[in-house]
Parts: sequence; C-alpha cells; structure tokens
Amino acid sequence: MALKEHLVEARNRIFISLIALVLATVGGFFLYDDVLELIIAPVREFGGEVNFSSVMAPFDIMLKTSLLLGLVFSSPIWIYQLWAFIVPGLKKKERNTAIAFAAAAAPLFILGVGMAYWVLPHALKFFISLTPANAVSWLTTDTYLPFVFRLLIAFGLAMLAPVLMVGLNMVGVLKAKMILRHWRITVFLIALVAAMAAPGGDAVTMFALAGPLFVTFATATLICYLNDRKREKKHKQQEAENAATAGERSTIPQSPDLT
Repeated sequence: MALKEHLVEARNRIFISLIALVLATVGGFFLYDDVLELIIAPVREFGGEVNFSSVMAPFDIMLKTSLLLGLVFSSPIWIYQLWAFIVPGLKKKERNTAIAFAAAAAPLFILGVGMAYWVLPHALKFFISLTPANAVSWLTTDTYLPFVFRLLIAFGLAMLAPVLMVGLNMVGVLKAKMILRHWRITVFLIALVAAMAAPGGDAVTMFALAGPLFVTFATATLICYLNDRKREKKHKQQEAENAATAGERSTIPQSPDLT
C-alpha cells in the first residue's frame, strides 16, 4: 500500500484500540472497590496504612485504577490490532506462525501483570520492615498506587517482548544470530527487571520471576532460529532452481544464422 493508505490503516486500528480501552475502562469502574482492596491488602498485612492525601484523590485514583483495568481487559484487542497492522507484510506461512504466537501475547501480558502482583507483598514486606519500631508506615495513594501500577504494567510489557522479537524476525529485521550474539545483554536485562521487581533481596523470588522471562525469551529465540533456517533453505532452493534454469537455457542449440 501507499504511505497514505498505511497511515489511514494505522489511524483506524488505533481508533478501534481506543474504543476498546474506553469500554473496558468503563467496565473497570464496577470492579474498582474490589481491585483497590486487593492492592491495599498487602500493605495492611504488614502493619501499614494507605490514605488519601486530598479531597480529589479518591476520584483520581478511581480513574487510574479503572484505566489500568481497562488496559488489561482490552489487551487482546489492542495487541491484535498491533499485529494485524504488521501481519499483512508477511507471507502466508509466516503469517500463520506469527498469528499463532501473537495469540499468546494477551495471556502473556496478563501473566506478567499477575506475576507483578504476586511479587508485590514480598517487596512491601521488605520496605515496611525498615520502619522504626516507634513509627507507623502511612502511605499515600499518590505515591503507593502509581508505584503499583508501574510495576504491573512494566511486567506485563516485559512479557510481550518475546512476541515483538518474533514479529521483527518475521519481517526480516531481527535475526536469530543477532539475538544469540547479544545473549549476555539479554540475560543481564532479564536479571535487572527481576531484581527491580523484587527489591527485597530475596534471591528465590528473583529467580522465580526471571524463570518465566527466560523461558519466553528462549522460546522466541528458538522460533526465530527455525524461521531463519527455513528462510535460508528456501533461498538456497530458489537459487538452485534459478541456476538449473539458466543451465538449461545455455544448452539449448541455437538456430544457424541463414544470413
């Protein structure tokens, strides 16, 4: 398609994603109380309290919480729209593989959010334990909830990285050799994300979080490697066919020049 058509398609898919996000956010309003209780519960478990710091804070937190829920609930739609924009540039066989792996993107995103919530009590336990014996941990929603939201979204997006790797490989931008060549950087980044999500210094928790990330990255790398091999094999077959066709043409006897 022409550049203008690509821009129109991108606009339409962004519009669909925004509609899905808005509708899911509206649905998130009905779950606001229950979700907020789940987020605050770990703080109370370790002797802390969460308070609103202003009159408008409850409404602001309601909007942010509902938006987070909308982002999670609408993830299958906006992830699909992103892939639908990329997939038409692929061949039929590559498209089937890409769509199959993209179908796992939304569950991976939700899994990352769930992992972040699982590690949240471990981080809170460490930080609240640093409170002096003669003091109480009073957290405000303005500081605590944004910290939780960033943690949830960061882990969700981290789990989407392998899907992005496969997509870039399908369009020929990212080769498996390049991934393997920089495997040390990948290992370091995964360990860094896991360490930031488990700041309490709990090695067991850190490895438990890094494990799924390593598995998804390894799976994505394997898919990229197999796709590169298949693409290279097909390229060699095409070159052999072209060479054979050129050889047949060269052996055809030429008609004598009667002039």
